[in-house]
Formats: sequence, C-alpha cells, structure tokens
Amino acid sequence: MLVAAALLLALAGTGLDGAFAQTGAQTGAQTGTGTPERGSVTVFAAASLKNAMDAIAAAWRARTGHDVVVSLAGSSALARQIQAGAPADIFISANTDWMDRLEADGLLVGGTRRDLLANSIVLVAHGRNVAPLEISPALDLSGLIGEERLAMALVEAVPAGIYGKAALTRLGLWDAVAPKVAQADNVRAALALVATGEAPFGIVYATDAAAEPGVTLIGTFPADTHPPIVYPAAVLGGRDNPLAVDFLAFLGSDEATTIFAGEGFVVLD
Repeated sequence: MLVAAALLLALAGTGLDGAFAQTGAQTGAQTGTGTPERGSVTVFAAASLKNAMDAIAAAWRARTGHDVVVSLAGSSALARQIQAGAPADIFISANTDWMDRLEADGLLVGGTRRDLLANSIVLVAHGRNVAPLEISPALDLSGLIGEERLAMALVEAVPAGIYGKAALTRLGLWDAVAPKVAQADNVRAALALVATGEAPFGIVYATDAAAEPGVTLIGTFPADTHPPIVYPAAVLGGRDNPLAVDFLAFLGSDEATTIFAGEGFVVLD
C-alpha cells in the first residue's frame, strides 16, 4: 500500500504539462467580471508555505480588497511549469537553485528577487510523544526504520528531499536508508505519509512538523550537514500585473512577517 502510494506521488510530480497552476491547494478566487476594479495576483509557492500563505492571502484581501490565488506544489514542479509558460505573477521557491534557473532563463523581473525566509529540516515520527534522539553519524537510522519506510520529498528534484539526502549523505547514513525511502512529490505529501502512519518516520521542514499534530519532531539535522535552506521570492516577467510588486512588498510587511514567524520560519532581512 505504501509503495503504491509513494509511486503514485512520485509519478504525479512529473505530470507537469497541462497542469499549470493546478498542483497543490489554491487560496482566493479570480476577479469577477462584474467588479473590474478588483484585481488579482497569482502566486506559485513551495508546498511548505501552505499555512503561512493561507493566512497572508486572507490578510492581503482584508487590507487591499484584491484577490490572491496561491498554487502550492514542490518548487521543482512549479519552476518547470513557469518555464513552460504557466500564468503566475510571483514565485516563492524553497531553495535558491530553482530560482537561479528561472533567472538564468530571463523569466524574473529584474531587481525584484529577494531572500525571504529560512528554515531547517527535521526527522519526524508518527504519533505524539515519541522520544527525541540525537541526529549524528552514530544514529542507526536504518535500524530504527526496520522493514518500514522513510518518507521524503523527491530527493533529486524537490528542495526538502535534496536537503534531506544531502544531510544523510554528509552523516554517512544515506547508503543504508536509500532503499527504504518512500518519495513523495512534495514535502507536505511526505508529511502526510507519516501523519497517517503509512511511514513511521519522515524528513520534512521544521515548519511542517509544527503544523501537523499527527507527528512528533524527534530530531533536527545539524545546519552544517546541508546547504542553507533559503526561500527566495521574485516577480515573474511577461504578466505586467501591477499588483505583483505590491504583493511582494506585502510579504515583507510587519503583518506578513509576523505570520511567517508564527509558523516557525526565520524571516530574513
């Protein structure tokens, strides 16, 4: 059951064509034709931002009267959709590499890119009140998993999976656990596998662990075992939506940064 579910999740992560802005959840509604003065901005955001973006979208609508549509998925899937012409105004990635690719392709509006947030990756276990452990080269993670699975986002494409694999490799643990990894198309899907008990353990962001009552954070990966986890944001070119710059600025407002901090993100200057 778990292997099949993980395979479906992995395959879903490759189905990019014809799926523009449909991956993940959406918040808000498109502007109705009867209210032409009401604008709308479309944001493609990493799946780990779901809770924060739900609250920020509501705050933006309350303050401005404008709509915001937030499409959530793995950063790799969103970046590829943007490369293929998906209609988005702003992109918020969970790592710098995918933003670098879009910038190299000339798809960003110059001068709008900024590093918005930072995060950390953690090991979570199914259920509550699971005993914590120290994540180090001495950890027998493979033995802990046993015959079960370790849930992770796609380790070659999705930032959370990339960071997790890098950390496990640096600690000398990857080779032993690699055959036991169940890959999901984004970090929230990996989190769901642990929350439902399909996998007893998973590697996700600290903010994901805080948002899910069905798991326990049992260990944090040392920061020096993986690249810095930075969320860059930028306005995308080709849309000419004046609200895009306004919404990007709103992401740095006191109201938005309070929401981000409340979800466990580190707000960058």
